[in-house]
Amino acid sequence: MRLMLVLAISAAGLTAAGIAPREYQERRAELRRSLDGVMVLFGAEDPDDLHTSFFQESNFLYLSGWREPGAVMLLTQQTEILFLPARDLRMELYTGRRLDPSDPDAPKLAGFDRVMPKTALQSAFLGVIETARRVYTIPGDVRGQKLKSLAVFHDEADAAQVIARLRMVKSPAEIELIAKATDATVAAHLAGWKKTRPGVWEYEIAAIMTNAYFERGCERNAYAPIVGSGPNSVILHYAANHRRLDSGESVVADVGAECSDYATDITRTVPAGGKFTPRQRELYEIVLGAQKAAIAAIRPGMRLRADGPSLHQIAYDYINTHSHDLHGQPLGKYFVHGLGHYVGLDVHDPGDPSAPLKAGTVITIEPGIYIPEENIGIRIEDIVVVTQDGAKVLSAALPREIADIEKLVGK
Repeated sequence: MRLMLVLAISAAGLTAAGIAPREYQERRAELRRSLDGVMVLFGAEDPDDLHTSFFQESNFLYLSGWREPGAVMLLTQQTEILFLPARDLRMELYTGRRLDPSDPDAPKLAGFDRVMPKTALQSAFLGVIETARRVYTIPGDVRGQKLKSLAVFHDEADAAQVIARLRMVKSPAEIELIAKATDATVAAHLAGWKKTRPGVWEYEIAAIMTNAYFERGCERNAYAPIVGSGPNSVILHYAANHRRLDSGESVVADVGAECSDYATDITRTVPAGGKFTPRQRELYEIVLGAQKAAIAAIRPGMRLRADGPSLHQIAYDYINTHSHDLHGQPLGKYFVHGLGHYVGLDVHDPGDPSAPLKAGTVITIEPGIYIPEENIGIRIEDIVVVTQDGAKVLSAALPREIADIEKLVGK
């Protein structure tokens, strides 16, 4: 009885929270129907580094919810097997108890038809490739390539590309978790605004923001927090956060949480001294106008970026036809990145930006203008779910209008 209680307690942490086990099984079933061969996916290994926590590889996590290191998944149309490493009783003093692949309850706890020792992987693979046309692996994964070398006459296929087609459209449960991360991140930005004033260091603002979403149940940053003031505001992925704010500067805060494995991504630009300068105000209104125009055009069938009509082109045209730089040139050349990306288990979730958007797709819309000559960077980023007839802005609770921002920054 005591052993069963221990197993029940430890099993609660084996799979990811927020997604029902049935949903993982349905994802694998849908994927398996499309396979004309065998797919082998390797989960993340234990980092064995005190500076790094274990986080599962996102494709593996998407199909399994499995949280323990060293696992391997083998999928065909007929079968699914999860391979687990043998227990190491000495290492479990440091890591905690791991599921034994020989445990009779292992399939139920893992949510797979079969669970086998990892030592059986090669023989199981050789058995299924006899009737398989091709082998699907993640490109660049040397473990998968090593296994594929045992099937030299089989075609090789990209497992990540096949899985990405499933990941692009989010289930209601996934959207709920992204919304949870977004709500926590909205609170984080509002907390950061209160701290934003001349003399404060960028890292202080970042600390306030990350602490706000950790207190709301988020496990980690979706990416390294970006708080760039003045000259740092024009650096797209500036993450040093080592500068002190000065009056009259714009501050780009691109900070997002990850909650229950799902990410969000929100950016706001605010005035360090509580009031935008006339030039900052002019550029901010242009970026905001471009974002509004792009969001208004979102619907199933529209594309993020493509030859021809796209959300990116809408935003670019808006920026390029409003105002000029100090030399009288259009501002389009200062919009130097894409308009958005997919969001999910990864903050930059896999997906083809030229593919038609579908209902349930979650994307960012983030136009920006970055003018090094003026030390002004402006980016406004919101996270949006495509609906049947348009779009829903999940981060709408975070103000974007200048008057609303100036009422809150530094107060």
